Amino acid sequence: MLFMVIERFKNRDAVAVYRRFQEHGRMMPDGLKYVDSWIEANLDRCFQLMECDDPRCFQPWVARWHDLIDFEIIPVVPSQEAVAALTPLV
Repeated sequence: MLFMVIERFKNRDAVAVYRRFQEHGRMMPDGLKYVDSWIEANLDRCFQLMECDDPRCFQPWVARWHDLIDFEIIPVVPSQEAVAALTPLV
């Protein structure tokens, strides 16, 4: 499954987030895969596309970052899959 993860940097402190990232990496558990990410131009938020088979994989990862980041985790599907699912209904 794919997930769009929206990270809101607490206190708008991207420096603290990137400092930890440089020191420790993403700190993701087995089963959670990073696909790609985009940073909001004002550095307030990060948008990450992640993949995993079990959404519980997010729990240890979020726990390692919760002091610096507020998370929103949204299951998503590729547009082509949504179109294929909806085409018979249109």
